[in-house]
Amino acid sequence: MATENHFSQKNRLLRIMRLLRQFRPNLPVAYRSNRVLLFPGGHSFFRSLHTALRSAERFILAEYYMIHADRTGAAFAAELAEAVRRGVSVWLIYDYVGSIETPTSFFEGMSRQGIKLIPFNVPSFKHGMRWFDLRDHRKMAIIDGNLAYLGGFNIGDEYSGIVESSQRFRDVGFSISGSAVSELVVYFSETWQIETGELPQLPPTGGDANAHPRPSGQADIVIVSGSPHHLRSYIRNTFLLNIASAEKEILIATPYFVPGPRMIRSLLRAARRGVKVRLLLPARSDAPLVRLLGCSYYGTLLRQGIEIRELGREILHAKVMLIDGERTVIGSANLDQRSFHRNHELNGVIDDVTFGRQIKKLLLKDFANSRRVTVEGHERRGLMVRFLEKVINLFGWFL
Repeated sequence: MATENHFSQKNRLLRIMRLLRQFRPNLPVAYRSNRVLLFPGGHSFFRSLHTALRSAERFILAEYYMIHADRTGAAFAAELAEAVRRGVSVWLIYDYVGSIETPTSFFEGMSRQGIKLIPFNVPSFKHGMRWFDLRDHRKMAIIDGNLAYLGGFNIGDEYSGIVESSQRFRDVGFSISGSAVSELVVYFSETWQIETGELPQLPPTGGDANAHPRPSGQADIVIVSGSPHHLRSYIRNTFLLNIASAEKEILIATPYFVPGPRMIRSLLRAARRGVKVRLLLPARSDAPLVRLLGCSYYGTLLRQGIEIRELGREILHAKVMLIDGERTVIGSANLDQRSFHRNHELNGVIDDVTFGRQIKKLLLKDFANSRRVTVEGHERRGLMVRFLEKVINLFGWFL
C-alpha cells in the first residue's frame, strides 16, 4: 500500500510540473498583499460597485459580457455618465452577442453622454463563421487603476436580485485593491486594442506613489486571463493545477458543466487519493441543453464517491472553486469547453485563509439548500433523457 501511495504521489507531482510548464513563457505573476472583499449576492455587489464608481477621480474601465437595458443597466449607465460629467474618462467594452437583446439606442445614449464604448466582435463574415464563436465573457470594472470588481455578475436585474426569486441568478463577486489591479488594466487595454487597433489613452498615474501602490491587505493573487488567441488554455490548466494540488477538500460551484475528459480524470484522481470532492450544479438553467449535457457526466463521478448537489431555488451562476479551504479560484470562467478555449475570461486565484473561510461558509450554505444527486436516482432517468444526452454530446464542443 505504501509503495502504491509513493507512485501515486510521484505521478501527481509529475502532473503538476507538466501543468506548470504549459504556462511558459507566460507563467502567471503572484501579486502580494492585496485586499480582497467578497460580495455574496447581487444587492451588496452592485451597491459597492456604484459607490466605487462615484469615487472615481481619473478613469473607469468596464468590460461586460451582458448589459441589459433594465433598471440595473440604467443605473449603471447613469453612474458612468455622472463620472464623465465630473471629468472622469470612461471606457466600456460589451460583448455584441451577449448583449444582442439590448437595444442599440441604449448604447447610443451612453455614447452621447461621453462614454467611450465599443462592442466586442461585431458580426463580420470576412473571416467566415468563426466570429460567431468568439465571446468576451469577462465581467470587470476598474476604478483609477487601484480598485477592481470581478466575478460572475453581468449588468442586469436578474443579477442584482430585483426580480422574483425564481428568476434570480445566484452569483458571487469580489473586489481587489492593490498591485494585482495593474494587470487587469493591461488585459482591458489589450482587448480594446484588438477591437480598435489603438490602446486607450489613460490619464497619467500621477507619480511614483500610485505607480507602486502600498500593500493594502493579506491576499496573494494570481490573475489568469483566458483567450482564444492562446495556444494553450491557461484557464483550464489553472483549474487542473489547483485540483492536482488539493490534499483534503475541493468545493466547486459552476453553472455550465461541460468539463471534458481531462477535467473529469483530474477530479477522479483527486477522489481516489482521498480528497473530498463536492460539486454544486444547477437544478435548472438558462441553457437547458448545456445542463442536460452536464448530467451525462454524473454517473462516472458519483460512482467514484464525488458528491453532486443541484441548486434549485435560484439559477446558479457563480463560478467558484475552493481548494483545502484556503485557495480560491473565482471569476468569469465556467467548467466548460467554451470558457477553456473560445471565450475571453478572467479568473483570480486568491491565496488567503480569511477569504477562503468566507467562501467555504457561503458554499456550504448553498450545498445545504440544494438537492443531493444519488447514483440510484440518476440511473432512474428515462431512456429518452439518455438518448438526448448522447445526441447533445455529439455537439458538446459548440455549446
